[in-house]
Amino acid sequence: MSIDSYEASRKRSDEIRADLPEHPEKYTMLTGDRPTGRLHLGHYFGTIRERVALQDLGVTTRIIIADYQVITDRDTTDNIADNVRNMVIDYLACGIDPKKTIIFTHSAIPALNQLMLPFLSLVTESELMRNPTVKAEMDASGHVLSGLLLTYPVHQACDILFCKGNIVPVGKDQLPHIEQTRQIARRFNERYGHVFPEPDGLLNNSPAIPGLDGRKMSKSYGNAIALSATAEETAKLIKKSQTDPDRFITFNPEARPGVSALLTTAALCTGRDEAEIAAEIGDGGSGTLKKYVTESVNAYLAPIRERRTELASDIDYIEDVLHEGNRRANDIANATLDEVRETMGMVY
Repeated sequence: MSIDSYEASRKRSDEIRADLPEHPEKYTMLTGDRPTGRLHLGHYFGTIRERVALQDLGVTTRIIIADYQVITDRDTTDNIADNVRNMVIDYLACGIDPKKTIIFTHSAIPALNQLMLPFLSLVTESELMRNPTVKAEMDASGHVLSGLLLTYPVHQACDILFCKGNIVPVGKDQLPHIEQTRQIARRFNERYGHVFPEPDGLLNNSPAIPGLDGRKMSKSYGNAIALSATAEETAKLIKKSQTDPDRFITFNPEARPGVSALLTTAALCTGRDEAEIAAEIGDGGSGTLKKYVTESVNAYLAPIRERRTELASDIDYIEDVLHEGNRRANDIANATLDEVRETMGMVY
């Protein structure tokens, strides 16, 4: 993505953010996650907290649990049902309200997936091969480039456009997906008739959320604090995290990734500045730092964990939330597919 293209996306994102509190009814947000494991602090500060804020502003909100996308780079669906249920529990514990936000799964919405057929006709092989996010996903997984992984951005376009989403919270690295969705919407509208909006990326203002080893927080790296972890499990994870021999605590992400990652985690959970926390700990060493981080994380997550425990004790309710979300998403997808077929002249 060129600098000019990024700056244009940033400008548009800033304009939308300014308008959201005034006119939330103008916006429909689509976002989601792959159920490959438990959600963690990186997900919470990176996306979930913003989803709750947009929902509470009055934006129309949709969250997809992208179960079909699990098999883009994995050869098994072991534990997927458990992961899906726990994802719903995490969403609700963090403040997602199923009365305001539709939560649904790919595999339960046939009409959404059927949009892949006309959408695939609107992109070229070279456009699919050029998408840098697909290349990054393939390199990270070490998996062969399957047809599903190659067409991942088109499937994401189906996710966004089936409900006529016009804003999608993203990081900078996901902007190519948004551009491909805009391109698909534009080409469909020009070729057949106007049906879809051209969505904008709502760029995330959160800092990169580091894992306990200084790398990006990720389930696959094993460096994440899961929202479902107990206070004791969290303490053990933080205690085992790598720091360095220098006793005096300073914030320097490049030179001291382990120490700095812990400081950023504490800063996010307390609302304080990393350098301020570092100065307070001073020559207290990594032991004092880890104690402070553990207390900060556990205090922040305590109310979420309390709600999570209550929700996990009523799996029937969790399944009801998912079934109702799937029902509502199916109604939307069926109506959109009917409109697509009519616009294409395919009603017989």
